[in-house]
Order: sequence, then structure tokens, then C-alpha cells
Amino acid sequence: MQFPWKRLGGTAAALAALTALTALTAGAVMAEPAPQRFTIAVIPDTQNYVDFTHQRAEGFAFDARDLMDQQLQFIADNAVSRGGDIVFATAVGDVWQHPIIDIDPDHAARGFRPRPAPAGAGVAAWADGVRNVEIPAAIAAYDRIDGVLPFSVVSGNHDYDGQWWDEQWPQDLTAPPGDLRRLGMIHIGGLTAFTQAFGATSKYFKDRPWYVASHDDGADSAQVFEAGGYRFLHIGLQMAPSDASLKWAETVIHAHPGLPTLITTHDFIDKTGQRRAHPVVDLNALDPFDNSAQGVWDKLISRNPQIFMVLSGHHNGQAFRTDLNRQGGAVYQLLSDYQDRNQTALDAGLAPGRAPGIGDGWLRLMVFDMGGDVPTVRVRTYSTYYGVYASDQAEYARRYKPNEQPQMTDDGFVAADDFVIRLEDFRARFGPGADGAGR
Repeated sequence: MQFPWKRLGGTAAALAALTALTALTAGAVMAEPAPQRFTIAVIPDTQNYVDFTHQRAEGFAFDARDLMDQQLQFIADNAVSRGGDIVFATAVGDVWQHPIIDIDPDHAARGFRPRPAPAGAGVAAWADGVRNVEIPAAIAAYDRIDGVLPFSVVSGNHDYDGQWWDEQWPQDLTAPPGDLRRLGMIHIGGLTAFTQAFGATSKYFKDRPWYVASHDDGADSAQVFEAGGYRFLHIGLQMAPSDASLKWAETVIHAHPGLPTLITTHDFIDKTGQRRAHPVVDLNALDPFDNSAQGVWDKLISRNPQIFMVLSGHHNGQAFRTDLNRQGGAVYQLLSDYQDRNQTALDAGLAPGRAPGIGDGWLRLMVFDMGGDVPTVRVRTYSTYYGVYASDQAEYARRYKPNEQPQMTDDGFVAADDFVIRLEDFRARFGPGADGAGR
């Protein structure tokens, strides 16, 4: 694979187009990937792209949703079915930005009550923008990969119907001015809008042979894909999944014995690499029905040896850690969230103090190479807006390090977005693959 990818030209382009058309009309039956090497695309939080206040119609400098379109089009253009090597895409949640109701009926029935939102904010001012701009913009973007390759979308806290400051949680008035902890704790509930767009019966997943299981109307889901001589299982879990979600996921793993398994969930590790919640969005502290990241590790990930990788977003920045499960197998955990990057807003002429986070087109590309005795994954970060990898952008650390990882050196910051994972125990756990790959 060339870096960065380029579209094919001439006769090759015609052949690729014919291949893509055949795949689309056949229900997206994937073409055979290049032997032993393939890419998984990780789509970080996209909420700021589709935010209705970040569009020209609301007086913003440009239509930020165009950057999300570019990301999904890039994935489509470089999918296996169109001559590239992307075999699967997974989105880590926070697809859109705002809630549509004050509180969902289930939490209201359980005694939860919202506290009035901060001055100037409120659902009444948001709901129309969500329904008329944010959700349609997200759907239009995902239409670009519909029928092109298998993919998963999980819910983040911003995708829930209700998102409220919970009156049962005290405000921390000792926190510095401007610190969100002074407002207390945010609770969430209801996934009606999300499952309508990305649930099991949505146009994206209904009757797709690679979409193999779902739970809670598709808030939790499972997909399979083949690449590099292996068949993989992917499980997408809603944010802070309940015990019922975790038990369901375990039954899916048991129904697919021996498959190397990846998990995507919105909130797992923070930018320091710790499994801990954001101090304002600690759902387990609010409601024991919701599992913490550590609970997800203890109850599901550490006890199921097929799981070798966990992908997440939510916390602004990037992080990586490796832990051993109960059987001694490595589990690689990656945070990928670039939502607060605002260089595109600065480029458009907004003043530094008034340029909101947009995302700047950055996404994660994980290039698996299954050749050799030890498979590897090269993790790279690429901007579909700037058309460049993080390691090739001279201004990368200067632009983004101060807000994300100010304690790092410039070289260390760039290295956090361009590194190699050695899957040391992959062969021992999952075998040599089809036709003895890597042997």
C-alpha cells in the first residue's frame, strides 16, 4: 500500500469501478483482500462536524459536515471492494452533538430528574437542529460506505436522546471557574434516535450477512469480516454497557469460537491510558446499572481470551496501553479522539479564542501485516482534509500537542500517532491462519 493512498487511473480505474459496482449490486460481497495485509479504519468522534451550529446556515465560516463526508468517502474509495485494502470500519461514538429530549422515560420512571441546563442552553433550542441537520448529515456521510464494506457504529454520550445535569449529583463549587465540575454530573438515556439510524433494522445492517448479532435494538452489535487469512469478529458496545450487554457479548463470542475479536465502545481509556471516566461523565457513579470501563474489563474483556484489541474515543487525545487477560494473552487498547482540533476553523479566519473544535479530518488507520511469525499493526493518523499523515505534517505537534498532551515532547507526540504494535502471541492464540499464513 502506498502512503498516502491515491486513486487508480486509466484502465485500472475502470476495472476498480466495475468491481465496486459488482460488489454493490451483490450486497457488498467483499473482493479478496491483498494477501496478509489489510487496513481497519477507526472513525473518531464526529459530533463537531455535524453540529448544526457549525454550518453556513447558522453563520459559521464553512460547512463542517463536509469534513465528515470526506472521511467516509476516503474509506469508501479505499475499500477492498473498490481496489483498496480497507476491510472494515468502526466508529467509536458521538456521531452527532445534541440531545433531543430533557430525559428519557425509563430514567424518569426510575426517579432521575434533570437540573436546569446552564444559562443559554436547552433542548428546545437544539432538537430541531438535531433532527433537521445533525442526524441527516450523519446519515448522508454513512451512505457513502453503505454496501461498500462491513462497518460498525456505537453510541457515545452525545448520541443519547436525553443528556442532562443530574440533580442527585452535587455541584463541585471548589472547582476552578469554567471547570465543568462546577455544574455537577451529566447523565444520559434513551437510544431511540440512534437505533433508528444505526440499529439492527436500519438500512445499513438489515439482512447483511456480515452483521451477525445484535442486542437492545442494535445498540450493541456484532460483525464478522475476513482478511489476511483470518476470520475476525467485531463487537460494538453502547457506552457504559449494562451487565445484560456484557452477557450478550459473551454469548456472541462463544457462538464464534476461536475468532480473533475486537471490541469498540465509546469510553474505555482516557488520554493518560487509564481506565477511568471523565469527571463530568461518570455514568457508573451516577447509576450502577451502567458499567465503568474497569467493569467492562473485569466482566468481559479480561475473561474472554479471544478479545485482543479494544478501540474507544470520548476523551480528547490519543493513548495506547497493553494488559494481559486472565489467561495471559495480550489485549491492546487504543484511544482515538480528535474532535477538539480546530486548525480548520483557524484557517477559515476565526480568532483563536473563538475557533471551536472541529476535528480537522483526522482518523486512525490500522494496517495489519499478517506475514512473518509475528504479525504487526502499524497505527497511523491521517487527515482526509489536509491529505497528510500526522508524521508528515511539520506543524503537527505545534498545532495539537498543547491541548492534548502538553507533557509530551514533540517527537513523542508524533510517535503516539504513528507506531507499530507487535502481536507477539497472535499465532499461538489464533493459529497460522488460512493456508498457513506467516509460516
